[in-house]
Amino acid sequence: MSDELSEFEQSVRREIDAFMKPGHEPSPAPASSRSSGPGRATRTQPAGGKQSAESYKTGHLVRLAVRTRKLEVDTVFEHRSTSISKLEAQLEAEKAARKAGYPIIGYVIDIQSL
Repeated sequence: MSDELSEFEQSVRREIDAFMKPGHEPSPAPASSRSSGPGRATRTQPAGGKQSAESYKTGHLVRLAVRTRKLEVDTVFEHRSTSISKLEAQLEAEKAARKAGYPIIGYVIDIQSL
C-alpha cells in the first residue's frame, strides 16, 4: 500500500514539474534523493523566478502623436509604462517623448493594457 502511495506521489510530482516547466522533461526522483531536494530547488528556482517575472506583465502601452515642429507630419511615439493608472501612464509617456526630443505632443492615439 505504501509503495503504491509513494509511486503515486512521485508520478504526481513529475506531472506538476512538467506542467510548471513546459519543454523540460522532469527526471524521475527516487525516494532517496528527497534529502537533496533543497539543493535541487536552489538550482531550479532562479530559472522559475525569471520565467514568472516575465509572464506577469502590468502597465500600459501608450501611443502618442508627436512632432518636432508645428507644421510637421505626426509621428507615432510608443512608451511602455509599468503604472496601472492610464492617466499616470499617459503622463509618463508625454515626459518620455519630450525627453526624446519631441516638444509637441499632439494627442493620444491609443492606450493598451499589458
